[in-house]
Amino acid sequence: MSEEIRAFKMQLKPGVVAEYKKRHDELWPDLAEALRGAGIFDYSIFMDESTLSLFAVLKLKAGHSVDQLPSLPVMRRWWDYMAPLMEVEPDNKPRQWDLPSVFHFAG
Repeated sequence: MSEEIRAFKMQLKPGVVAEYKKRHDELWPDLAEALRGAGIFDYSIFMDESTLSLFAVLKLKAGHSVDQLPSLPVMRRWWDYMAPLMEVEPDNKPRQWDLPSVFHFAG
């Protein structure tokens, strides 16, 4: 099994950019550990300031267990904490739209 890259889009609500950034700058240590434990070794989120769309890229180790993260209490707490700032599903999971790869350059 090889490494995997996943990309997806999320949506912020107006007026919360500074708070969204602040909360991520202060990422909980137990959430960081859960992400690492699930096999995420690189996670970046970018923002289109004109639309408040967030673009996330996850790099996953071979044999990752990232699909198990939603069952972890720390993940559920994080979603509840972030729900006021972004579009979410009924269970407070951020709404996300998967983005297929259309180009990759590895120099």
